[in-house]
Amino acid sequence: MKLAIAQINPTVGDFPGNLRKIKNAIGQAVEKRADLVIFPELALLGYPPRDLLLRRGLKEKADEAFQIIVKESAKIPIVIGHITEAPAGPKNRDDPAAFHWQPHRLYNTVFLLHSGTILGYQAKFRLPSFDVFEEERYFLPGERVEIFDWQGLRVGLSVCEDLWYEMGVVATQAKAGVDLLINVSASPYFLGKASIRYRLGRRWAEAANAPVVYVNLVGGQDELIFDGRSFVIRPDGSFLLACAAFREGLFLVDLAGPPLEPPQEEGIEDVHQALVLGLRDYCLKNGLKKAVIGVSGGVDSAVVTALATMALGPENVIAAFLPGPYTAELSRECAYTVAQNLDVALLELSIEPALEALRKTISAAVPVEGVVAENLQARIRGTVLMALANATGAIVLCPGNKAEIAMGYNTLYGDTVGAIAPIGDLLKEDVYALARHINEEAGKAVIPEEVLTRPPSAELRPNQRDEDDIPPYALLDPALRLFCEKNAGYSELVEKFGEDMVKEILHRLYRAEYKRRQLPLVLKVSPKAFGLGWRFPVTNRFVG
Repeated sequence: MKLAIAQINPTVGDFPGNLRKIKNAIGQAVEKRADLVIFPELALLGYPPRDLLLRRGLKEKADEAFQIIVKESAKIPIVIGHITEAPAGPKNRDDPAAFHWQPHRLYNTVFLLHSGTILGYQAKFRLPSFDVFEEERYFLPGERVEIFDWQGLRVGLSVCEDLWYEMGVVATQAKAGVDLLINVSASPYFLGKASIRYRLGRRWAEAANAPVVYVNLVGGQDELIFDGRSFVIRPDGSFLLACAAFREGLFLVDLAGPPLEPPQEEGIEDVHQALVLGLRDYCLKNGLKKAVIGVSGGVDSAVVTALATMALGPENVIAAFLPGPYTAELSRECAYTVAQNLDVALLELSIEPALEALRKTISAAVPVEGVVAENLQARIRGTVLMALANATGAIVLCPGNKAEIAMGYNTLYGDTVGAIAPIGDLLKEDVYALARHINEEAGKAVIPEEVLTRPPSAELRPNQRDEDDIPPYALLDPALRLFCEKNAGYSELVEKFGEDMVKEILHRLYRAEYKRRQLPLVLKVSPKAFGLGWRFPVTNRFVG
């Protein structure tokens, strides 16, 4: 049997555009004489549709478009993820916030379509409601496990999260005896996740003694990035297909074909591809073509500029060097070198006249010194960047990294301005690793060695260094990785980093929550990023 894996990049809510992608993939699958074409979870709606699912009229439009896909199955059988209405249940009729936003009850389902009809569907049992997921807000869990007799095969279908649980849909299907397991997914990327999926696929293939087909979305959706990496695994655990990462396409596989070498995850190269895809899709799916970056001569802004040129093309990137009273000459040299190496336009606009004018105005009421003077410089730069963006139809890219964001080592309405923060989920050591990878991939020093070796500084006062204001990155990064990604307890952190250091880090981290609520979207590449999956209270007196 020849399968066509349609690893598509939909846009949430774009029924006409997503339908075109689906029909195009169906046409290719027919042309290549495939026996079945398989699409990801919620392929027609895009993922995650979030509160669009609660909008009156959305389900009707979704179903109207879905019926077109059902008719397309007259050309070739189709497996695809979509929604279906669940049985009616009780409603809160007194609270308008509840009643008016409960238009229907839904299942997240995978359908089997054949000869222009719906042969059946499997509803998703496990509804993830952790980290960036919130499916219990929108869906009801499935109640029946289905096995389909199709083309002489017993086929088990499942949706994303059901693959990740020991007991449930896939286990029941495996135990009942199936000839083929198909899982449709919208599984967001983080570094290391592909290896987990591969292990799951092998486990279920061996348990069911049947091939496992896993089909995942690809593309960027707000802060989430979907890496694709669909695959097919034989009953003996060897791979029949490993689709490209971060790339849309139709991939063919013969279930009777020879095994392949297992795929490998690429580390920082993966992160690089993910960030470029996430940034490109954020811009293109929102009709944005240009980006402005404040290039300071430091590594963070250099890396963001490099990512922007790869995502949008150098002709669509504007670098702005905005020197102030404490800007070093080396910063100017580094900023110009980065812009020249990336072939992007660079504007130099001094903030000193504006700083002096505002200092004169504000000093009539309060002294302009210390943190007031430092933040004033950052906010002037933010204002200039936003003006450039307004004038050119561009967006501002925020260059903040995860360590700075965690510590609140940024100026609200200053260096935090922007539509999206491409490296906001990278700790400082990750930023350096990505910078060196960019150079290696280019075969030259796109980001100069001086940028990579000079001590990080905000240059808001004489001889300022980051490590004068926050713990050294060599200690801060591993502490934050343990806290943010592994939820390490207070005692474990103290044992590794000392009580004084841990108290300072946690105090600053909790205190900066109000800033993070006002930050741009952060592209997610770790198990726990600031943003959609980070929901700490702003008002918080917990110690530990």
